[in-house]
Amino acid sequence: MAGRIREDDIALVRERARIDEVVASYVTLRNAGGGSEKGLCPFHDEKSPSFHVTPARQVFYCFGCNEGGDVISFLQKIEGLGFTDAVERLAEKYGVQLRYAEGGPAVPRRDTNLRPRMIEAHKVAAAYYVDQLDSADAVTGRQFLSERGFDKEAAERFGIGFAPRDGDALFKHLRQKGFKDEELVTGGLVAEGGRGHYDRFRGRLLWPIRDASGDVIGFGARRLFDDDRIDAKYLNTPETPIYKKSHVLYGIDLARRDIARASQAVVVEGYTDVMACHLSGVMTAVATCGTSFGEDHGRVLRRLLHDHEEFRGEVIFTFDGDEAGQRGALKAFGGDQQFVGQTYVAIEPGGLDPCDLRLKSGDAAVRELVARRIPLYRFVLANVVSRYDLDRADGRIDALREAAKLVSSIRDRSKVDAFARELSGMVGVDVEEARTEVRRATGRSRADPRRATAQVSTRPGEVEPTETRPAAPPLPDLRDPRFMYERETLKFLLQQPHAVGTLADDLDGTDFTHPTYSSVWQLVTQLGGPEGAPASEVWLPKLRNLTTEPAVTQALNVLATERAFSKRELDATYFREIACRLQELTAKRRIYEIKSKLQRTNPVEESAEYNRMFGELIALEAHARNLRERAIGEDG
Repeated sequence: MAGRIREDDIALVRERARIDEVVASYVTLRNAGGGSEKGLCPFHDEKSPSFHVTPARQVFYCFGCNEGGDVISFLQKIEGLGFTDAVERLAEKYGVQLRYAEGGPAVPRRDTNLRPRMIEAHKVAAAYYVDQLDSADAVTGRQFLSERGFDKEAAERFGIGFAPRDGDALFKHLRQKGFKDEELVTGGLVAEGGRGHYDRFRGRLLWPIRDASGDVIGFGARRLFDDDRIDAKYLNTPETPIYKKSHVLYGIDLARRDIARASQAVVVEGYTDVMACHLSGVMTAVATCGTSFGEDHGRVLRRLLHDHEEFRGEVIFTFDGDEAGQRGALKAFGGDQQFVGQTYVAIEPGGLDPCDLRLKSGDAAVRELVARRIPLYRFVLANVVSRYDLDRADGRIDALREAAKLVSSIRDRSKVDAFARELSGMVGVDVEEARTEVRRATGRSRADPRRATAQVSTRPGEVEPTETRPAAPPLPDLRDPRFMYERETLKFLLQQPHAVGTLADDLDGTDFTHPTYSSVWQLVTQLGGPEGAPASEVWLPKLRNLTTEPAVTQALNVLATERAFSKRELDATYFREIACRLQELTAKRRIYEIKSKLQRTNPVEESAEYNRMFGELIALEAHARNLRERAIGEDG
């Protein structure tokens, strides 16, 4: 097992791997001012962007869930990687040749470092499948593409390939390339049966499925031959460490930038539909892979759309006109509320999907299909209402009741009244009657005991524990105004250490009263203070390496990212002011302590001590006034 990666190589990876570029593969970032960019956090669900990236300091921090760190820890968190795996992945991407310490202690490797090998195996497999599409056995596959309007150039653009009908052709090819059985089976390329290993995909047309960064992580395979032992028309890669179907969207690597640019995502139902859309100029099209559109898919799109209260995107679903398409629309409506922006549906009147529509009517028809979108809620309500005879009074009542159930299920209460008004027009009843029915449906839903929240209580006969270990008192809030100058001073020390220089010489540990801020100050002094700080991209990692306390690490991430409380420029003048304010508070605390002691001291019996403290009090009060005047002078 290899030793530890050399520290200077890790530092080089941090330097070359631009954090804004890496994060942008997962999150759409927009300028937040002050050299910072912001977006929707990929680590928790939110509707207002609180996730900030500061490229100049190579750090990220979320003010909503408190996740933060550098480019390596971001990749670890979002991809579930160990530290070494994350460093190696970034090193490969940014051309850093890693060296390992000779004779150093071996580093435990998560899942034996299979992930990069599985990614590489999929890359090699994709190239192999592309080559096979030109073979004689693949004539049926080429014919399939041609019949759907896709030429050789289109096949190359989307990386379409063909899996040989031989049972182990890919397995043998990958073994020759040096891949191990475990890597191929775990990655889903190869299966293992009673007679040994065999290719998972055989005799099928293949679409490579890539993640947002462009790495191939799986395949979608279309049935071509009648003697295929697997009846399913489409077969997908199974769940693997690198392929999670609930998070995967086909075409996301191609559509990512256009989704962010246009604030629009078009969700279609299949691989050929994605191809048809992109070739027709609808560059924001993606599709799920072997599963219906779910909440996790929605979260992926929201992060790319930058979908929040301040900047709303739109999601357009396309469904076939058949019954399955109607069910898909209903399910999409159920997840509609996770989006802040508007959701739409685009259905061709003749029931054609984008691929068939392009084949029949050309590229412009696909673009028009998307342009003619209608609000999803209107389509769903109309679909429900259409099941009833609205010429009959009982039909109108039944339609109203059924549709009101959908409206009452909406979590965003601000939309309920608008939907109720829309419903009244569809059914042909008074608006107030529709509102009343929606309120009635809401009441029935809330009265359902299955929706009640279970409460924990002591069972009859049980004795509640009488002895409990006293909990440690919680630390004060780091944002408490009492600690504002401590916070501002440390922000400056972390973000602009070279601008501080010797200006921090008068500060000491007694100036920081919050335990966490005091710990951060100690870390700064351990590294020789700001005067001897290294380059900014190394300064913060070195500080992090000195602590194992999560609260201190979190504080470091926040302080290195957060903008100054004042809108003034972070310069030496501003630092002198806040440093004087901080020292003035320290002086005032000492003044209070001395006054308290003087009240408890007998001036006759303890005259020497009394006089000493009184002299110190006079000197401290003069010092505090001087600090205040200096702070005002700097401010003025």
